[in-house]
Amino acid sequence: MVIGQGGRLASVGIAVGLAGSFALTRVLEEMPFGISSSDALTFVGATLVLASVAVFASLMPALRAARVDPVTALRQE
Repeated sequence: MVIGQGGRLASVGIAVGLAGSFALTRVLEEMPFGISSSDALTFVGATLVLASVAVFASLMPALRAARVDPVTALRQE
């Protein structure tokens, strides 16, 4: 559940970021990095890096939540 929530949040962020970067391709063309403005490898690479960081960031709280005894968690609420 924790990883799913983090994944959904990351997916929305990545989608908005990709849409914004596609919308601003003219600005990217003026940057002197030697790549085209719609370089698929760059977009896929950045997406994979961000998605893996989001999964790793969600993994730590998920592991901590999995270790909690359900009875103890219910008593505190």
